[in-house]
Formats: sequence, C-alpha cells, structure tokens
Amino acid sequence: MTLRTDARRPIMLTATLVLGLALSAGCAIDKGSALAADFEQEWADTPDVAEIDTHGDNTLPFAGSATGTLILEQGTSADRVAELADELAEYVADERAVTGEISSDGLTFAVAPDGERNGQVVALWESLAADDRVASGLIDSGFDNEDRWTIEIVAVDAAGALALFKDMTGDAEQYRPFSSAVTSLRVGTGQGTSPSLRVETDHEGNVPAEAIAAYTAVAAQYPVVGGGLDPDRAGIIVAAGTDLDQAAELARSWAPNLADIEVSAAS
Repeated sequence: MTLRTDARRPIMLTATLVLGLALSAGCAIDKGSALAADFEQEWADTPDVAEIDTHGDNTLPFAGSATGTLILEQGTSADRVAELADELAEYVADERAVTGEISSDGLTFAVAPDGERNGQVVALWESLAADDRVASGLIDSGFDNEDRWTIEIVAVDAAGALALFKDMTGDAEQYRPFSSAVTSLRVGTGQGTSPSLRVETDHEGNVPAEAIAAYTAVAAQYPVVGGGLDPDRAGIIVAAGTDLDQAAELARSWAPNLADIEVSAAS
C-alpha cells in the first residue's frame, strides 16, 4: 500500500502544480462563467442600460466562451445605441471569446469588432427600429466578422412580413448593404397572428421567389390563414371549405419549377 501511495505522489504533485500555474495565470476552471461574470461587472451601472443578461459556456476546463447582452432603457436614442455599440465592439475586440449584444426596443443585435462592419449592423438595426412593420427581431452579424448576416424578424402581420422580406432582399435603400450580402433571413408573424406567415431564404441567401409567387396568387383568390415559404417548398394553408384542388393548381401554375407545393385546409 505504501508503494502505491509513493508511486502516485509525483502525479499528484504535477497535477497540483499545473492547477496552481493556471490559477496564478488568471485562468478560471469555468472559463465561460468567469467571462460572463467579468462582462456583468464591466458594464454594471452603465447609463441607459436597464438590465444585463449573460450566459457562460464552459466547454472544457480552462476553456469557454460567453455572451453578454445589454438591455437598454425603453426609448434610448439611436445616437446613444450607436455609442454603446462602439464601446461594446471595442470590448469584444479585446475579449474574443465574448459575444456582445445590444437589445433596444424589441430588437437585439450582435456587435462586430470591426468598426465599419459594426456601423453596418447599427444602421440595419436603426432601419428596422423605424419600420412600423417590425414587432421584434434578432440580428446576428456572422461568425468572426464574415460578410454574412443571420436575421430573424417578427412582423406585425402577414402582409407586412412579406413586404418586409421583399424589401430586405431587394433594392430598398434603407436595407443596404444588407441586401448585397450572403444572407440567411427569416421573417414571420407572431404566435397567434392570423393569417400567419413564415418566409425565409436558405443558408446561402437564395430567395424563395416561386414560393412567394404561388402564395401571393392563392391569397389573391382564396382566404389564406397561414403559410411557410422557402426556396425548396411552398406550404399554403387556406380556410376550411376552400376547393383545395383548384387552389393547388393555381399555386403550381405560378411556381412550375417548385417540386414541393402543399395546399391544405385549416383544421
């Protein structure tokens, strides 16, 4: 028994030494949690910040990441939002394992460490915040400052969702330079909204032009209560009692190259 204890002693001493060196170097065992705590401490008592929400991801011992969100006071001015975004961008540039977000008036966006890129994110936030068709949303500017946007928007109604989607993927001035980037965009209505609609690109930014055409054609002639549109599929829900065969035939005539078209009746 004594021999076993003596044999393990160098291993235990080595492990203790490694742990001591890591802690003395400022490395926390739960790195993500430590980063989240640092974020909250750094931004505590910041003017116009009503709340701070943090999440730490402890992927491995001494390794992890964190997300910190500054939830601003209702009605914070656009200039102040831009100012805080610049300050938070500098913070995440120094803390590359931290994702910084700002939430203002129902819209949340991730800041980018690159100044020009961050200005584009703020400009997009400001355009959406001023758009009466928008109820809420999330803007993710892409991994490691890639020229990519991942955006989810909740619109106030189906008509607004479809019009907003077309503006954001088209040439509407207020949504540039977003419309020229490779993009993943999803616009939909809130839960309980009737008619409900979800329309989205694929992850390469391809727009569901034929699915939109099919939905629009059916909605012009029949009472539509819901829909899901993407580049590969058009799902259209019409009111009970609608002639499904005729509605489906109309949808297919407007989307001849779309293999997956489903017209169903609301239950």
